[in-house]
Amino acid sequence: MLSRWDDAEARRSVERYHQQGVAEDLALRVYTTRLLGADPELVLHGGGNTSLKTSLPDVTGAPVEVLCVKGSGWDMASIEPPGLPAVRLEPLRRLRALESLSDEAMVDQQRGNLLDSRAPNPSVEALLHAFLPQRYIDHSHANAVLALTDQPDGEALCAEVYDGRAALVPYIMPGFALAKKAAEIYEANPDCEGLILLKHGIFSFGADAREAYERMIALVDLAEQRLARGARKPLVAAQLPAALAGPAQVAPILRGLIANVVDDRQGRFQRFILAFRGGEAVRRYVDGAELARYSQQGTVTPDHAIRTKPKPLIVPAPEADGLDRFAAAATDAVAAYKDAYQAYFARHDARLGGGRTALDPAPRVILVPGLGLFGAGKSAAEAAIAADLAEANVAVIGEAEAIGRYETIPEADQFELEYWSLEQAKLGKAAEKPLARHVVAVTGGASGIGKGTAAAFKAAGAEIALLDRDAEALQGAAESLGALAVTCDLTDRASVRRAFEAIAATYGGLDVVVSNAGAAWQAKIGEVTDEVLRQSFEINFFAHQYVAQAAVACMLEQGTGGVLLFNASKVTMNPGPRLGPYYLPKAATVALMRQYALEYGEAGIRANVVNADRVRTPLLDETLIAERAAARGITVEDYMSGNLLGREVLVEDVAEAFVGLALSRKTSGQIFAVDGGNIAAAPR
Repeated sequence: MLSRWDDAEARRSVERYHQQGVAEDLALRVYTTRLLGADPELVLHGGGNTSLKTSLPDVTGAPVEVLCVKGSGWDMASIEPPGLPAVRLEPLRRLRALESLSDEAMVDQQRGNLLDSRAPNPSVEALLHAFLPQRYIDHSHANAVLALTDQPDGEALCAEVYDGRAALVPYIMPGFALAKKAAEIYEANPDCEGLILLKHGIFSFGADAREAYERMIALVDLAEQRLARGARKPLVAAQLPAALAGPAQVAPILRGLIANVVDDRQGRFQRFILAFRGGEAVRRYVDGAELARYSQQGTVTPDHAIRTKPKPLIVPAPEADGLDRFAAAATDAVAAYKDAYQAYFARHDARLGGGRTALDPAPRVILVPGLGLFGAGKSAAEAAIAADLAEANVAVIGEAEAIGRYETIPEADQFELEYWSLEQAKLGKAAEKPLARHVVAVTGGASGIGKGTAAAFKAAGAEIALLDRDAEALQGAAESLGALAVTCDLTDRASVRRAFEAIAATYGGLDVVVSNAGAAWQAKIGEVTDEVLRQSFEINFFAHQYVAQAAVACMLEQGTGGVLLFNASKVTMNPGPRLGPYYLPKAATVALMRQYALEYGEAGIRANVVNADRVRTPLLDETLIAERAAARGITVEDYMSGNLLGREVLVEDVAEAFVGLALSRKTSGQIFAVDGGNIAAAPR
């Protein structure tokens, strides 16, 4: 491992923050914190912290000795000065005289001594930083160090590698007791450059930012050198089927199986989003003959357990021609996992006196031999975090097995960390949005009603996939929404199939589809050419059928229901002259919706149509609006607001209707008009 310190970049950092009134020592602390956070072999998703001891003025202007320590919730890779809240140092140091201190009291003391009460909570390891004397202190969960410590003889290995350069601290759960022990061990080894926290991580320290950072790099490099030295044994591969299914085929099955049933009779589920990883290192790991041994020991550092649970789920290898057998075996594996998790909770909760509330029993990491691994979470971001942490476990366990045998902390310690109130607080308790954990696909999503509808679903908490044939516009829309862009020709069944495979491979499946794309042709029905009529049917009817078929196939694999929403038109109830080429396929789409509602309701799949009228979109552009208004001898404003309410229908109104139908659990087979009120277009 090499230092990434750059003198010029360090100076630029100092100059940039100086303009914000930040002192040089804190600016350099931010700079090296970012260097650490940018390296995933050192820090992943909040798994580390840094500090600086300095002097800052209090409200009276008097200088106060403070500890600027990483605040909870800040990402080290992108941290800014406010992410290192200042805590009065002397009151923290006095706490060391206590025999014990509860976690809650520790947090109260840290918050009570903040210079700014609005600042984030200081790190749960702030006392460890405070009890050590050095000015700059860095903490990481370096992969190489964990591979050494996570061994039956990890202490002896580390003693050999560091030979006094770093002192060894036995595993103690983070908090007051660990902070006291670490300080005691440092004082017994005052010449050391850092501390190795066995089966946890590493601390380094120095008189300035560069020294602390480069000591971290040097100490981790020693671990890497030891891992590379001597005989190394590879993971032994298991025998796997010759032909295996892909992530897109497997993901919906797994996503449906791990969903927690909230109310079976009402068809309510707690879903998860999935994120897939299938690189070479992951494949070696999941294809290993001893996967059931080394993967079930626990996480490589206890901090991971809160996001990944201590153990992953293992399912069988999915044979390409045996997905039914895979689904049956995976069903048994998921049930066994959930039962085992509930027993684990009951066992350790009782041991600790009871009173805890069990977390849901669904796995957060799924290992699939022959394929890779899936991370699971309530959002795409959380699923990606679980997958990233799982990949870190793969790397560390692979290195640990290469030089010995992987071993982490006992199950009882894993439970105490997973259910530690301070760690749970990191995840937050905010209420979820109504469509959180849902995946929504919107066709014609690059513009108009499609883009507006996607934005409304995103605001309701859903993960979004946009489908459109205009690749450039699609990419721009997807970037603006944080959505998946899937270029697709909706009139081509194979293109639609590939699009839905991409959605399943990215998010794990699908819960709602808004089949929105369409195009308009005008001609007298007795004069329209076959070519025009067929073109209109391709996009305004068959495209809806291709989309619905692909969506239903995915929803049935998941077994958790779903929603089909179609954008038809007011014209289906109130056709006009020369609109036949548009009206006929749109009317057929209304019938299509009702057939899906009829035939798939028993699977919990609902289908509904939205009929909108006179909405400004690329389909009804300003030129066409002007032509239609002129033909009626009225102004554009009167034409667009020609309804009972006298108000123009906006894209946002149509989007609101789609979201409302997605949330309306007992509505299916219905036509929902968004036209400002039009009696002539009412079903009759």
